[in-house]
Amino acid sequence: MIDVNPHFTDRTALVLEAAATSRFLSPDQYRLQLAAERLALIAGFDELICLDALRFQPFDYQIHAARTALRRFRGRGLLCDEVGLGKTIEAGLVLKEYLARQMVSRVLIVAPPALVEQWREELAAKFNLPDFVTSADAEFREHGAGAWSRFPRVIASLATARRAEHRAQIETILYDLVVVDEAHHLKNRASVSWKFVNSLQKKYLLLLTATPVQNSLDELYNLITLLKPGQLKTPREFQRQFVVQGDPRQPKNRGRLRELLADVMVRHARGQVGVQLPPRRAHTLRLSLSPDERALYDDASTLIRACLLPATADDVPAGEPAVGGASRGPGVKGATRFALQTLQREIGSSSHAARPTLLSLAELPALGRHRARLRELADRAAQVKTWAKAEALEKLLSHNRGEKILLFTHFRRTLDQLAARLTALGHNFVVYHGGLSTADKNAAVERFEREAQILLSTEAAGEGRNLQFCQTLVNFDLPWNPLRIEQRVGRVHRIGQARPVDIYNLSAGGTIEDYLLDILDRKVNMFELVIGEMDMILGELTEERDFEDLLFEVWTQARTEGEVRAAMEQLGDSLAAARAQYQKTREYDEALFGQDFVAD
Repeated sequence: MIDVNPHFTDRTALVLEAAATSRFLSPDQYRLQLAAERLALIAGFDELICLDALRFQPFDYQIHAARTALRRFRGRGLLCDEVGLGKTIEAGLVLKEYLARQMVSRVLIVAPPALVEQWREELAAKFNLPDFVTSADAEFREHGAGAWSRFPRVIASLATARRAEHRAQIETILYDLVVVDEAHHLKNRASVSWKFVNSLQKKYLLLLTATPVQNSLDELYNLITLLKPGQLKTPREFQRQFVVQGDPRQPKNRGRLRELLADVMVRHARGQVGVQLPPRRAHTLRLSLSPDERALYDDASTLIRACLLPATADDVPAGEPAVGGASRGPGVKGATRFALQTLQREIGSSSHAARPTLLSLAELPALGRHRARLRELADRAAQVKTWAKAEALEKLLSHNRGEKILLFTHFRRTLDQLAARLTALGHNFVVYHGGLSTADKNAAVERFEREAQILLSTEAAGEGRNLQFCQTLVNFDLPWNPLRIEQRVGRVHRIGQARPVDIYNLSAGGTIEDYLLDILDRKVNMFELVIGEMDMILGELTEERDFEDLLFEVWTQARTEGEVRAAMEQLGDSLAAARAQYQKTREYDEALFGQDFVAD
């Protein structure tokens, strides 16, 4: 005789009775019931159900960190891995797990401006979460302040989100999860940034930083208070119990402090997880522009500086408004300034790339006083026959015939010109840019790995692609933001790379890119830094503005070569000081936390 579970027979009878009387759940109710039954089978967060849905394989320590944040921290924690170990991955795992369990719907991710797009790319490429929008997207901006409540998953810069008109809307929204990258910017509880994050209505909160303490233990208190108010008691009690009197950087009662921090903080050091990368070698190929290119570059730079000067009443053609008012105007603003900045970058890439921008600028009423000169430069750009950078590239390619090469340019027009040139020279290459469909992008990468020597790409190759099978990267033109340079390098110099990586930077003497490369190499030795460290260095220097804006201002305010050289040297000294400060902070945090907060 077969034993039958009475509970089973009771459930079966109920199901049969429901079927006989046509008492069925609606499709939506059925799906909810099915999801609830599935989740009920999983005890806590000992098992992550999201892992099978990922498009990559995270490291064990990253999974452990995510599990710790979910299980021990209950979704409110401080992820403090050293630079380059994947705090973004750990936060993404927490997010994906909550979404898989239907515990999270509305999400806000706050990051430095240069990392906003990278966050979107990582979430889409690695976690199959393509539905995040950024506050810079056209579809977001067209809804004005109401966009914050309209879109359930948003990535924004801290500077944008905390602006008064945005903050007023954001503070009314109930967020399931808020993630703050580079959370050391919240170290001061008197700051607008700290008060903004503290004011958010949020169920879960993740703070990411490699350096939770930079100057004093009070900064650690401020971060922990955002996560779990009262965990370290009041500011006065924290100082009395855990800080050496007269030395705000020195802790006491370390054992008890460690116990309290273990409820909210996880940290891995590079030596603990065995993550090692092969060396990378940077080569700057300095070249000379042809006479025509040199004259065009210098004349365009002079005109850009002139366009940025305030207009006077005598400068403005009849019937056209002065920019900002005659004589007292502050000069061009907004979109016009951005277009001038784009022109300065294009003219360093190729003459033909700059021509359409010159013609567009000539049509702007705000630049009417410079219209004739802009059109003249556009005509000259079309007539330039030489291209020193392309010639230098040809020599480089001829010496690297056997190597896979990732070739970057920022501009689509330059990419098209290079594609025509590579075709004429018989090179086996494939193009990759943002205008391609997902299927075409996948096919391009597959062909590059299988048989093409060169992947000719715009910044679109930063979309989370794993290109470790390539060991040579060429920057045909350079982004002005060092973080963008770093992101390019990170496409090939990343975990999984087995061979040394060579990076070639093409640089024309006397251009803004040449000065940038000089200070990055000479002052901070950028190409030997771990991917991610440059952001830490720039953080304090450019918290309120983009580095490329700062660089453009230095360039355009100088009137002579001597002034340019002096101003760039000063900017380089600021970078060197920022690196020295970062190094001190890193050493301090290592001494402070050591190996105490490794995930179980």
